[in-house]
Amino acid sequence: PPYFLLIGIPELENEQFWIAFPFCIMYATAVLGNIILLLTIKVEPSLHEPMYLFLAMLAFTDLVLSTSMLPKVLAIFWMGSREIGFISCLAQLFFIHTFSSVESGVLTAMALDRYIAICCPLWHSSILSVTVVVALGSLVLVRGVVLVSPACFLLHRMPFCHHRIISHSYCEHMAVVKLACGETRVNDIYGLFVAFVVAGPDTILISVSYAMILREVMRQSSTEARLKAFSTCASHVCVILTFYVPALFTFLTHRFGQSIPSYIQVMVANVYLLLPPTLNPIVYGVRTKKIRDKVV
Repeated sequence: PPYFLLIGIPELENEQFWIAFPFCIMYATAVLGNIILLLTIKVEPSLHEPMYLFLAMLAFTDLVLSTSMLPKVLAIFWMGSREIGFISCLAQLFFIHTFSSVESGVLTAMALDRYIAICCPLWHSSILSVTVVVALGSLVLVRGVVLVSPACFLLHRMPFCHHRIISHSYCEHMAVVKLACGETRVNDIYGLFVAFVVAGPDTILISVSYAMILREVMRQSSTEARLKAFSTCASHVCVILTFYVPALFTFLTHRFGQSIPSYIQVMVANVYLLLPPTLNPIVYGVRTKKIRDKVV
């Protein structure tokens, strides 16, 4: 088809104009906060360490994620610009799903970094050199591109009916698949495959890392050392929760949540892509002393 029509938030079309204001504030906060974070890490040599390099990757990923969907969402809410070209829709879908995978991979790398820093501090600099950090970042980017590209090619080859209305505010994979006329079983199975390949190993590695960290911290006799270790990991845990909880809800409701109103599903899907980019620079800026000192 030459184009699709994005509804925005189903059943809340009359309220979308006002919903756009908090979305716009969150987007502006995300862009400003992540750019400040990137510039601070870039210009300050003392921040060229694995933890902050991973944080820079996270900030860049958040910028791409939020910018891939928010400008179009605001155009729908404020100007009624619902039309999106077929290729533009596939491009938006590609960037959103690819960089969601990248974000999950970067959060996993950050968990491994915390594990090595707390459990093997003497080996930290030798294990996680700058070369290794760059290699890990490149690996999660390649993983996202390789896994999401086939989904876009499958959609590009599918026949679509005259029904071109997407009941969503951006081009989400399953929302586009539902418009296809042909057999969509391959798309459904591949979507599940990508979700499990990305989220499964990442959540297992994060869980194991923090289990090992918790065991190591509980072995320490000093209360001050325990508090310092917990404080070091608290920011990362907050970021993980704000990303994975809405992501899990969005994934499950798209496939099994037919009884959940569509406007709730779409609102959570928007929050899932907008809340982490907004909160991440605030959480790390406030809780990380080195960054806070440099910014202030």
